[in-house]
Amino acid sequence: MAATVKAGSRLTSQVCETQVIVVRPGGGSLELGCGGAPLIAHSEAPAPDLAADPALLGGSQLGKRFVLDGEDSLELLVTRSGRGTLTANGVPLVEKQAARLPSSD
Repeated sequence: MAATVKAGSRLTSQVCETQVIVVRPGGGSLELGCGGAPLIAHSEAPAPDLAADPALLGGSQLGKRFVLDGEDSLELLVTRSGRGTLTANGVPLVEKQAARLPSSD
């Protein structure tokens, strides 16, 4: 189920320990997931009998930011690490690279 997410939303994985905060919500309606299952609001209870997709167990590290490849519209900050891969509409998110600072020659 796709939903519109807001900046500051706290989301939790249903199949692993991963928790994230939405830094940039992206445009339109997105289905955010982790480990092959939809992310849910931090206050919601996970659905019973959900299992992680073995193909989506790349992990997410604490403090890392994840974005859609080549786009800056969606950004998630990992606040609790887990073994699931973060996805948006089924597409795996990639770790955001640090901005390069200009040299001071």
